[in-house]
Amino acid sequence: MSRPAPHLSLEAVAYRYGPHPVLDRIDLAVAAGERVGILGRSGVGKSTLLQLLAGLVAPASGVVRLAGVPVRGPVPGCTVMFQRPALLPWASVLDNVLLPARLSGRLGRDRAGCEGQARRLLDDLGLGERAEAKPHQLSGGQQQRAALARALASEPSLLLLDEPFSALDPEMRAALRADVLRLARARGLTLIVVTHDLADVAALAERAVVLDGRPARVAADFALGVDAEAALRRRLDPPARAA
Repeated sequence: MSRPAPHLSLEAVAYRYGPHPVLDRIDLAVAAGERVGILGRSGVGKSTLLQLLAGLVAPASGVVRLAGVPVRGPVPGCTVMFQRPALLPWASVLDNVLLPARLSGRLGRDRAGCEGQARRLLDDLGLGERAEAKPHQLSGGQQQRAALARALASEPSLLLLDEPFSALDPEMRAALRADVLRLARARGLTLIVVTHDLADVAALAERAVVLDGRPARVAADFALGVDAEAALRRRLDPPARAA
């Protein structure tokens, strides 16, 4: 069965870091509402690929398209959630979640509406009672939930995750994955997660893309079934599974 028309695509994209080629002729198409996991060993270029998808860096060659239109800067409606929460340490949890509204000017136009939205997000993530706390007063998992609330506060259509669970213990990782999946489904988000952890992809994605080689290319691209982690282990050879 053919896939729907791509919402976001890379066409023969290459990227170099100085004289060093990192990615070579990457073709990738992601449909609106699709959930994709990008796997590969450390240093293969997963985070670089995510930055290309977000329009944060420009390819050396090839083109990134959003709804068929070439991307010339940050992709509209896209939010990236990184490995570290990067919360403002001097601001309350609520003010951190309000940051996108402040930067866009929405907070000045409709403070009550923005605060109401932020508090609903915090309630939904179990942080309603910690809205006035500072980041250092939160656990690592709570900090990442606050970062997730901030990421969703701008009402993105595309959420990109750059190994945001790697610093958490297994129980907290599983809980945060469940929150991300629940909220992505409820909002119909296009979700792309880069990781070297099969469990992250199995929990969040319906499709896996594997990067391998130097420079990296797409080594595999396949749909995941009901037993996603078992499917991943069957399909991936040892070099692609290496952390």
